[in-house]
Amino acid sequence: MHDNVITHTVPVRLFGLLKLMRLKQWVKNGFVLAPLIFSGEFLNANAVIHALIALLLFCLGSSATYIINDLHDIEHDRRHPKKSKSRPLAAGIVSRPMALALLAILYAALLCGWFVAPQVVLVIAAYTALNIAYTFVLKHQPVIDIFTVAICFVLRVYAGAVALAVPVSAWMFVTTLCLALYLAAVKRRQELSHSGAEGRKVLQKYSVSLVDRYAEMSATGALVFYSMFVMSAKPQLILTVPLVLFGLFRYWYVVEELDGGESPTEALLADWPLLLTVVSWIAVCMWALWPGRG
Repeated sequence: MHDNVITHTVPVRLFGLLKLMRLKQWVKNGFVLAPLIFSGEFLNANAVIHALIALLLFCLGSSATYIINDLHDIEHDRRHPKKSKSRPLAAGIVSRPMALALLAILYAALLCGWFVAPQVVLVIAAYTALNIAYTFVLKHQPVIDIFTVAICFVLRVYAGAVALAVPVSAWMFVTTLCLALYLAAVKRRQELSHSGAEGRKVLQKYSVSLVDRYAEMSATGALVFYSMFVMSAKPQLILTVPLVLFGLFRYWYVVEELDGGESPTEALLADWPLLLTVVSWIAVCMWALWPGRG
């Protein structure tokens, strides 16, 4: 009965297809633009265009992986009290053929992207392969599941660097990894707190205290490595260190006191102090790295 989408109007189906692409999650792809900022090329029109193309292609690639995941998990999602209503496939708003057609369109667009930014598409191919492995196998493996999610963020940064043909500091890679591990560990913590081990199989192998320690270790690593990156490679960014520290504190407050964090994107968009911190960090980075400044 869930696949019966005939009763839905065309606008509802279109909305369902857009929701299937999880446009809100495109916020995560902002990591693609990090090399543009840190390279100081954000006033170079050609560099900006290349970075935005990489961002668009990564958004298409990430949406495609979400569709694959939802197709794979459709029966499980139908039994979930929240996902059965929020996921278009599980709710019957979008049929399998419609989802497969959208998936084909997204991959066709990425294939066209090969002729514009082949190196970026190669990174997206690696990201896609890793996500398919995650959907079918890796998300059921404790610790490996968290690291897989984190590596996807590292690939976003790498795609941005490849688009601009600029090197990326090893400090930036390890900082991104630690930050992503922090976000992934907090997500697992909140899933455990809200749904227990019923939300996903791998949660049966975690405890709140364990993922708390993972999150604390990762947050500490992110702060330390970012500070070392700033002091060794970009000393002009020293003013951003307090912002990073505040952001980590605020995010943990959102998790503990406001019960957010199960979706990092929603936590960011719903908490104005956290959103203001991120915007301020970007602004200070651009001010400090402004070409010709000083």
